[in-house]
Amino acid sequence: MRRMKCSIAACAALVAVCLAGSAKAQSDYPNRPVRIIAGFVPASSTDIIARLMANQWSRQLGQQFVVENRPGAASAIAADLVARSPKDGHTLLIGGTVNLSTGLINPQQSFDIVRDFTPVILIAGQPMILTVHPSTGVSSVAELIALAKSKPGELSYGSTGVGASPHLLTELFQVRTGTKMVHVPYQGSPQAVTDLLAGRIHLMFSPAAAVLPHIQAGTLKALASTPAKRPSAAPNLPTMIEAGVDVEAALWFSIWAPSGTPREVIDKLSRTGNEAIKSSEAQTIFKTQGFDAIGGTPEDFAAVQAKELNKWQVAVDAAGLKK
Repeated sequence: MRRMKCSIAACAALVAVCLAGSAKAQSDYPNRPVRIIAGFVPASSTDIIARLMANQWSRQLGQQFVVENRPGAASAIAADLVARSPKDGHTLLIGGTVNLSTGLINPQQSFDIVRDFTPVILIAGQPMILTVHPSTGVSSVAELIALAKSKPGELSYGSTGVGASPHLLTELFQVRTGTKMVHVPYQGSPQAVTDLLAGRIHLMFSPAAAVLPHIQAGTLKALASTPAKRPSAAPNLPTMIEAGVDVEAALWFSIWAPSGTPREVIDKLSRTGNEAIKSSEAQTIFKTQGFDAIGGTPEDFAAVQAKELNKWQVAVDAAGLKK
């Protein structure tokens, strides 16, 4: 009995030491470089936000935050990598709406955004702009609809991948307007916009940052923006709703950690992340790129995520995209 008591005491002491070590590791976070995995190519909107946050966190937390671009499969490759990473906050996912919609389209994918990830911070939002190549000859949403109806299956539209917001938004646009166009997916907005500028595709619901310079230069034609209200990045453009088509959406960019990451780590990233988006560097980038800062707690982000899942489920169902 005495030996048993000693053994129990020894085990308790060992557990206490382990817990103390774990708590210390969490309070010392980050204790080595942190990877931010981006599912899109360099210079994409996601990449711009990722590098902003990496710079800010590196300065605030005294460790290097490194952006790794793992494009492909509408960010699913990046998300799968992070879902299988250690649950210690040293591998993070930066993404957005696309990371919700891919699971709605393909429920058999290897990860689940709700089950396998913990929301950290909602960083910023950005409107999408319906943009066409000047060769289409259209100047309004109504004219585009008329052209698409007169040439069913002949107009092509670009997106940042199957299941990405530009794809789902265009599918919903077609359902609501009775049009039919050809989908051409890309790994990111830079490649899609390059082909749009060259006239290899006809139109795209594009992140504002990717097309505003070309709209201002007159090499692309903007028809409408996608939020419910006119965004600061395009105050003179009608919204899709104002143009008579009942579709609205905005891109948003966020950070997730693998589920099971200690709450202390999540809170530290959230607190410093909110400080980061208030910095002068962030405000300058947001203004020039057409982003609007969001911020808030992990719980705020989780609530937005739940609403977005419901909205994009409607789009997937309407377009018949579920596998």
